[in-house]
Amino acid sequence: MLSVFPVPGLPLIGAGDDLAALILAAMAKASLSFEDGDVLVVAQKIVSKAEGRMVALASVEAGDDARALSAKTGKDPALCQLILDEASEVVRTAPNLVIVRNRHGVVLANAGIDASNVADPESAAQVLLWPLDPDASAARLRAALQPECTHLSVIVSDSLGRAWRMGTMGTAIGVAGMLPLRDQCGDTDLFGRTLVATLTGVADEIAAAASLMMGEGGEGVPAAIVRGARTVRAEGAGSASLIRTAQQDLFR
Repeated sequence: MLSVFPVPGLPLIGAGDDLAALILAAMAKASLSFEDGDVLVVAQKIVSKAEGRMVALASVEAGDDARALSAKTGKDPALCQLILDEASEVVRTAPNLVIVRNRHGVVLANAGIDASNVADPESAAQVLLWPLDPDASAARLRAALQPECTHLSVIVSDSLGRAWRMGTMGTAIGVAGMLPLRDQCGDTDLFGRTLVATLTGVADEIAAAASLMMGEGGEGVPAAIVRGARTVRAEGAGSASLIRTAQQDLFR
């Protein structure tokens, strides 16, 4: 049986905050504790905030390429500069849309830069960038929380769109403590047929399950514990195996 337990009561996160301590305090108030094999899913936004990845648009000087991208898409020139800074490649553009491959190889809108649930809209315009290294962020958080549990995995999750489907879905962008991809090639199906192309994105499935409890708007629940997921424990695996290479990307 799979169970998902939201972690309520986390405060608004700021640069330098101790996420592990805040999560443990919120869990204690909610009478929650870790069990062996649990997966903690945390929203990218609180990780980025704690790591000081907030940027005021007024502080960004847009270059020629950013201004050209702004003219093509209608997006703020400063935002375009940040997108280009975070991107390894611009994949597609359209009015009010920029799809890039970011520094980690993930294809997504705006290089993952977002303004929702970032700051009071009455204050100066600010946006939030992804962590510099989401896998390292997951590993640090796991190391701080591991003494509370025999074996804990941590996933940093963001809501990403998908090439084939409408709507965003919780997606693992940082992974620690588990294999993110289950390779079942060579196994057999119910009728003994050998599986030749069955790869299951376990970390993404767990992130999606958690996001149903965490929400996408003003719910204020940026962390959840997933219990009962079939995971393979691993040290140092990271999220890279979840990324389709450019050579395999048929939508380019």
